[in-house]
Amino acid sequence: MRCFNLPKIALIAIAFSAMAFSGSIRSEDHGGPAPTSSATPRIPVLIELFTSEGCSSCPPADVLLGRLDRFQPVPNADLIVLSEHVDYWDDIGWKDPYSSHRSSLRQSDYARRFRLEGPYTPQMVVDGGAQLVGSDEHEALRVIGNAAKVTKIPVTLSAPHLEGTNSLAVHVDVKPTLSAGKPNSGLVLIALADESDQSNVRRGENAGRFLKHVAVVRTLTQVGTVEGSSGFSKDVTVSTENANLQNLRIVAIVQEGTAGRVLGVGSMRFSN
Repeated sequence: MRCFNLPKIALIAIAFSAMAFSGSIRSEDHGGPAPTSSATPRIPVLIELFTSEGCSSCPPADVLLGRLDRFQPVPNADLIVLSEHVDYWDDIGWKDPYSSHRSSLRQSDYARRFRLEGPYTPQMVVDGGAQLVGSDEHEALRVIGNAAKVTKIPVTLSAPHLEGTNSLAVHVDVKPTLSAGKPNSGLVLIALADESDQSNVRRGENAGRFLKHVAVVRTLTQVGTVEGSSGFSKDVTVSTENANLQNLRIVAIVQEGTAGRVLGVGSMRFSN
């Protein structure tokens, strides 16, 4: 477990670059994603932030994730963000109310995949193919820009509805692989994420701070597999445990293994 800390001079540099970054994207804000040519499809890019309310280095990364989600600053990219709160900080002064051991295990899988010494926060993983310090906005924009150049398998969600008191059903459609190379195979995952959450932190490294989060993952469930060029089209049901059904994001991910390259991703919103 590590909380990524920077020398003071680096923190000053990041503060100035953050102001410049925020100002530049806000000057282009029109209340939604940046405009793009109708002839150029927006490529979905999955951005996962592993974070914790117990880590003093995480709030700037949480803010950055929110700005990426709101302003959509990368041309021709549709940024689909997920905030995944890990639980290994929970015994150090403050228990993160949004933490889960599942998120810690997923991050550990990524740590092995990227051959890191171990997990750390804040960590951003882009399309399962690159990782970086979650508060480094310049590196994030560079990596996201590269990810947006890679064509993905189309993934769509439709017809979401509640089943009973703690389940949600949705139709998932993954188009067959049409590439000339070797057909891709992967896991089909469904993430349910609260649209937004917030906390008044009373103890720990962030004591006294009011923290806001976006797209907080509450469940992540494997619902099937894509084998070669066969595609996937199915009604699936997932648990809504701990999720905010008043304002929910549903994200479908097609991924090579538990921590491999993201082959396709799609999302939709749901409110009850």
